[in-house]
Amino acid sequence: MSFGGPQWPQEPRQQGQQGYGQQPGGHGQQGQGQGQGQGQGYGQGAGGYGYPGPYSGSGSGPRGGGSTPDWSALADASASRNRRRRRLMIGGGVLATLLVGAIVATAVVATGKKDDTAKNGGGTPTGAVSPTEAPSPEPTFSSVAPPPPPNPKDYISDPKKDKAPLTAEGLFPGTKLTMSGRPYKKGATSATTNCAAVTQGGLGTVLKKNGCQRMLRATYVRDGVAVTVGVAVFPSEAAALKAKEQAVGGIAPLVGAGVGDFCHATVCLRRSNSIGRYAYFTQAGFTNGKKVTTSDQGVFRSSDDLGTFAFNQIYARGKSQASAAAGAPGQ
Repeated sequence: MSFGGPQWPQEPRQQGQQGYGQQPGGHGQQGQGQGQGQGQGYGQGAGGYGYPGPYSGSGSGPRGGGSTPDWSALADASASRNRRRRRLMIGGGVLATLLVGAIVATAVVATGKKDDTAKNGGGTPTGAVSPTEAPSPEPTFSSVAPPPPPNPKDYISDPKKDKAPLTAEGLFPGTKLTMSGRPYKKGATSATTNCAAVTQGGLGTVLKKNGCQRMLRATYVRDGVAVTVGVAVFPSEAAALKAKEQAVGGIAPLVGAGVGDFCHATVCLRRSNSIGRYAYFTQAGFTNGKKVTTSDQGVFRSSDDLGTFAFNQIYARGKSQASAAAGAPGQ
């Protein structure tokens, strides 16, 4: 074993010299020199202590105790060992530093954060309130669901809500209308509370029985076809629905304002429908008195256009009142 401390890594062997600590001739044995002029390794003779220092002198060298050790070689060997020890200690310290750095870097990467406390001059822990700051109020939410927006149909079904002004000019505005690209010129308009007086063929009886309160009419003309549309107002949606289902005869044609007599002593197209507390009726025919047949698609198309227009105008009335109610205070 080596003298004076642990065994550190060995230096590489040099050609012609046996490595430190690997002498084949151990304590109490005599090593064989490997050539002329080569000194015998210390520790290969009797009483050696394991130092590699060679004896001074030339030749194979004496084997007795009369020779003097090479103190310079022994000192060099000791200094070399101390240098190796220092290098290993320094290397071990550097390795430990690198390992600590790697552990810290791994922790930073794992958390995805870095400590900015020193840079920012300290901070308030998460969830804490700074002594100079007031706590932020927590948001509050109402447990009561907001009311649904008003339904336009409710306003044209209930007379208590259906309070907007209603006139023939308001319901049939302007001097013309266009439906699906087809223009119609408006003729005369009228309004009356005597609903039965402006009907034909038994429709008046049906309207009166179901409590018709008012009738508003207008006539439109296009390409030799005239259409009178009448909108009847009832006290309830149920009454208007019954009037539609029981309808016989039709609305009387409204002439004037450039539109001559039509649908008199001839065959015309009559239709009826309802929405909310309103029932609406159309009577369409040729301005020249010609009878309407099922092949006269222009008459059917004009009847459809004016029926759709009446429906849209009634629904628009309900939508306008519902929008006004939604924007009013307390709604």
